[in-house]
Amino acid sequence: METAVAGAETVRRSISLPAALAGKIDLIAASRHVTGNRAIIDLLEDAITAYEQRRTAFLDLADRFQKSTDPRETERLREELARMTFGH
Repeated sequence: METAVAGAETVRRSISLPAALAGKIDLIAASRHVTGNRAIIDLLEDAITAYEQRRTAFLDLADRFQKSTDPRETERLREELARMTFGH
């Protein structure tokens, strides 16, 4: 994930946040000594990176499951996919 670069094109978005979430963002911004906007950008970049990593891990696991010929491994992979999908 690329971080915002000085001089890079930006797009202005307007969003509404629940008050509790806005308060948490303000606390994070204050603790990092950055603006609320910078804190939101950093948090979004972290969240997108985490999302992409989870997606890649899931797709890799699904591929291993599909290619597996060992019944024990297939069952283990099936259970791991279920945990990733349903949280069980």
